[in-house]
Amino acid sequence: MNVLIVSQYFWPENFRINDLAQALSGRGHSVTVLTGMPNYPSGKVYDGYRWWTKRYDSMHGIPVVRVPLIVRRESKAWQLALNYISFALSGCLFAPWLLRKQCYDIIFVYEPSPITVGVPAVLLSKLKRAPMFFWVQDLWPESLQAAGAVHSQLVLGLVGKMVRWIYRHSDRVLVQSEGFVHSVVTAGALPERTSYFPNWAENLYRQLSLPADAPEYRELPEGFCIMFAGNLGEAQSLGTIVDAAAKLQSIADLHWVIVGDGRRMNWMRERVAACGLDRSVHFLGRRPSDAMPRYFAAADALLVTLKDDPVFALTIPSKVQSYLACGRPIVAALNGEGAEVIRLSGAGIAVQAGNAACLADAVRALYLKSADEREIMGHKARAYFEQEFSLEMLVSRLEGWMEETKMEAMCAS
Repeated sequence: MNVLIVSQYFWPENFRINDLAQALSGRGHSVTVLTGMPNYPSGKVYDGYRWWTKRYDSMHGIPVVRVPLIVRRESKAWQLALNYISFALSGCLFAPWLLRKQCYDIIFVYEPSPITVGVPAVLLSKLKRAPMFFWVQDLWPESLQAAGAVHSQLVLGLVGKMVRWIYRHSDRVLVQSEGFVHSVVTAGALPERTSYFPNWAENLYRQLSLPADAPEYRELPEGFCIMFAGNLGEAQSLGTIVDAAAKLQSIADLHWVIVGDGRRMNWMRERVAACGLDRSVHFLGRRPSDAMPRYFAAADALLVTLKDDPVFALTIPSKVQSYLACGRPIVAALNGEGAEVIRLSGAGIAVQAGNAACLADAVRALYLKSADEREIMGHKARAYFEQEFSLEMLVSRLEGWMEETKMEAMCAS
């Protein structure tokens, strides 16, 4: 099949869509990617790229077509809005010309946010007469409101209308969590054309055993280390982590290690200092994605948190798959789908989102377990990942849907 992937983010930015493109190409499909100039997460265009140069690129032989966009800069709300809108407009204006010679069997859209990535995809679907798959990673407009990014009911209403338009023009809507199904169907997707298609972890995430002299150990404090990795934003309920750490500060060798960055980083640092937790909460800053499996292996347990909000209860945070793939015990303060995955896998302990007391109890429970007991949790994590979130298994499932939809389109034409 000839497949066009439409994604605002792509290599050299590190997103799961990179793996999917390579997997489809490796199975003999002709894959082309429409994307923007790489600038995530720094907000600066990567070295070697300019606003409107290197329109044609290549990743391991996969053609990459790039359109200009306004970069994220400091990721303030208005800057993100410009970034999102600029890609949608550039895609509509330039992509039909840049892709004028190509024909496609399927157009596949990757939407981790923003939903606006669907606008040029719908246009290309009509121009190319190709069925469109839309893979929903983030519910809009619900997540905008839950994260506190948008409060205007007028804006949320307009976004809702755009979402409905995109879903209704999609031949199949894929959702990363079964909890999304009701929302996307209510928003306009056809029930019989809505399918569960979860995330996997990038190939770089794997179970490792580090030697005793590994440099990662030298970056971590001595003792029991629970590690949070990823974005430090409003949705991550960082106050819950700080409050839980405060409840356990009497355990001298228990340490909370934060690896990542984000809009709420400074707030969290100030809160930690104000609570006198500098001895037990440690900020390593951002690390390269390909280094993270080694840091995970050096930690005793991995932490995931989300706000106590009905919208976030519907999602499986993408770090859950990464944690499972690395075969480490997990402690979580989140509700719904993500918590259910952790419970079913036997990989760790999940408690109510936003409940610092319960999170502290869960961390204490892991701390008191033997190394062998935590090792068993880690093995269960990896086994569940291979059973439910294997890339090869999921790509086979996607291929079947694509072939079916391609045949239906041919019969209808």
